[in-house]
Amino acid sequence: MELLGLMEKVYLGNTLQNWIIGVCVLVGVFCALKILQRIAIARLSKLAAATDNQIDDLLVSMLGQTKFLILLVASAYVASQVITIKPSVEAVWQKIVGLIVIIQFGLWASAGVTFALGRAIEKRMDRDAGSATTLTLLGFVARLILWVIVLLLILDNLGVNITGLVAGLGIGGIAVALAVQNILGDLLASLSIVLDKPFVIGDFIVVDSLSGTVEHIGLKTTRIRSLSGEQLVFANNDLLKSRIRNYKRMQERRIVFGFGVVYSTPLEKLTLIKKMVGDIVSGTENARLDRIHFKEYGSSSLNFEVVYFVANPDFGLYMDIQEAINLEIFRRFAEEGIEFAYPTQTIYVHHP
Repeated sequence: MELLGLMEKVYLGNTLQNWIIGVCVLVGVFCALKILQRIAIARLSKLAAATDNQIDDLLVSMLGQTKFLILLVASAYVASQVITIKPSVEAVWQKIVGLIVIIQFGLWASAGVTFALGRAIEKRMDRDAGSATTLTLLGFVARLILWVIVLLLILDNLGVNITGLVAGLGIGGIAVALAVQNILGDLLASLSIVLDKPFVIGDFIVVDSLSGTVEHIGLKTTRIRSLSGEQLVFANNDLLKSRIRNYKRMQERRIVFGFGVVYSTPLEKLTLIKKMVGDIVSGTENARLDRIHFKEYGSSSLNFEVVYFVANPDFGLYMDIQEAINLEIFRRFAEEGIEFAYPTQTIYVHHP
């Protein structure tokens, strides 16, 4: 009877029995949630290791960010349903639960951003290591915006009027943007280069009259190593405003070259030249003949034009092929008695 009376005693608006039941519910729900979390992480980790699907990896990362506090608050919230709470205390409790839930959603979203950023950096690291810095900054900016939103939601949940604060942030953001517009322009251009990929590290590009191999793509500048050895530094914004020729993206190289023979060359030799040079180009490895024409009557030569393609864009290979073609043309012309033209002038003197 004494025990029964003790259990019926009221403390803070609830009997001791209700408090014991609430504590048991809190402990039971917390243990269940913790066990479920560990089981889910273990099974999803095994599934992630066996598949290429990224969703299970993302879920593992987000579950790993499920903090002890949110599990405890969730358990306490369930336990609070079996006891009676004063309206004033319940209002404060609801705000605390709301704050913890907002923070936890922020942690989950931050884990998702970090996961996506890590995968993007991992994919680009082999072919474009320089973009990792820009992607890291992009991830930092994304997380910063995320936590600013979380902070605004927390203040709103606490009853703070955030309308004026948001307006102030907007005006302040415009002022900062105007003050650093050149830097922001280069930063946005850097993001555009990374995402759109007009070129990557290792590409040989030509910008106006300057050319070289891309060495580094930074937040503000891109650095190129020229053929003569010096480093060229371009502001990213200026670089994207220029006309860029990316020779690394060339699938095959189109070659146009010409030569001239003397005017005294007989007609049958002129006809033979087209077939002879065509056979030479077609018989050269990695060269594909497009056309050969007797192009024009020059000031001191009969000019031919030859067009062919090199199947590989490598410049060294192109020069080897052109050299082989030139040597063979020289040899065959010597055999056929065909003379190359060179600038000459003939003066006729008339004696009355």
